[in-house]
Amino acid sequence: MAAWILALIAAVGATWSTARMYRARREAYGASARAELAERQARAAEARTLALTEEIRRLARKRIPAAATALSHRAVPVPGLREAAGIEGEAARLLTEAVQAARTAVLEERGRVDAAARSAMRGTSAKIQSLLNQSQHLLQELQHEYDDPRILQLDFRNELALRRTQATAVLCDAWPGLARQNSSLVEVVLGAQSRVAGYERIKVANHLRQERLALVARAAEPLAIALAELLANATAYSHPDTEVPVTVQQAAGRGALILVDDAGIGMDDDALKRARALLAGPSEVLLTELGDPPQTGFAVVGRLIARYGFSCHIESSPYGGMRTMLRIPAHLLTVMDDDRTLSVLAPKPVHARAAGATAGSPEPAAAPAHAKPAAAAPVSAEPATPAAPAPASTPPVPAGTAPRAEGAGRPAGLPTRRRRAPRAASPETSATRQQAEDEPALRTPEQAGAAWAALQEGALGGRKALAPPAPPAFPSDDRGDDET
Repeated sequence: MAAWILALIAAVGATWSTARMYRARREAYGASARAELAERQARAAEARTLALTEEIRRLARKRIPAAATALSHRAVPVPGLREAAGIEGEAARLLTEAVQAARTAVLEERGRVDAAARSAMRGTSAKIQSLLNQSQHLLQELQHEYDDPRILQLDFRNELALRRTQATAVLCDAWPGLARQNSSLVEVVLGAQSRVAGYERIKVANHLRQERLALVARAAEPLAIALAELLANATAYSHPDTEVPVTVQQAAGRGALILVDDAGIGMDDDALKRARALLAGPSEVLLTELGDPPQTGFAVVGRLIARYGFSCHIESSPYGGMRTMLRIPAHLLTVMDDDRTLSVLAPKPVHARAAGATAGSPEPAAAPAHAKPAAAAPVSAEPATPAAPAPASTPPVPAGTAPRAEGAGRPAGLPTRRRRAPRAASPETSATRQQAEDEPALRTPEQAGAAWAALQEGALGGRKALAPPAPPAFPSDDRGDDET
């Protein structure tokens, strides 16, 4: 009996021991699994922390600087999240918002800095422009007193500085600083030409149907500034030995058109796209977006376009470089009064010169009704050479000699042509021809300048006979005609 009790106790103890061992093993296995899970979670958390840290470092070192650079250079790529899979959605969203916030802050700061720079440059430009205008008036007085070509050279340098100052003022949203009356369109073109360093290469062709077509007062000076910038761009980016043709045309009911062509190096697609964007007249152009050094030509034209209503387009030129087309709407044009005289340097319309050139011919050929000047091939602004007049009479035929037929010796029946008998010129024809010979020929700008220099030289000689003044000393340079 005792043996059975002992055996039962041993069996119960073995069972309990086995169950305890099994429970211990299960607890150990669970603890091991929990430890492994905690370790994996810790490693995942550490990986996420490292990824987030790396993205924050990338945000500070690459993404925000690239986003700021892309505001000025749109071709610069802005990198995104590199470890997007290892970052929670909320963190990724916050990182993207940080880039946008940085862009907004940079834009606002650039706007404030640019506004301060514009204000400073506007005030400085106004003061410099006032001083240059005073210098210009003084130089004009000196030109009437002294016949020294160096004064003209100094006046030209003053014009160049004044154009630069005006362009800076316009770019800073200032007034052009010069008020005009209604001005002839061709004279405005010549005035813009006189403000460019390579003015002698610019050849103006006048294709206007109305010789006295003019710009209204409020648009005269802005158009002169814009055209001077386009001419300066054409002369600066083309070879010094090439010409820059300028064609002034008139469109029926749609205003006027000024074409500026050059045979320069042209523009690539990116530069052409940028130029067209500036010429479209954007609402705002930051000074920091114009490069270093700033290239302000197209930006100045765009500001004037947005303010005064004309338009400009740029494309490839048949001369190999670029062509800019400055369109003037009809509401900015008018007709000058007959009592106002035009400048002698202004080129006459092509059709008027052609009519004057054929006036001395006894039998002028009629031009086709459909013929008109082509816009793509501007003609020269020089006056056409008159045709040589026909002789008034032919040599007399000796008495008793019959005129010989040109068809003598030919077979009978063929038509022959005989010389006509000489015809005396009528008094009206002789008077018309004499009047045409007595009329002075159209003078070129160089001839007009030489005549003006001769007049000044004669006046100076007369003054020297009384009291020779001491000529002032000015730096030497070359200058052609002054601004009309």
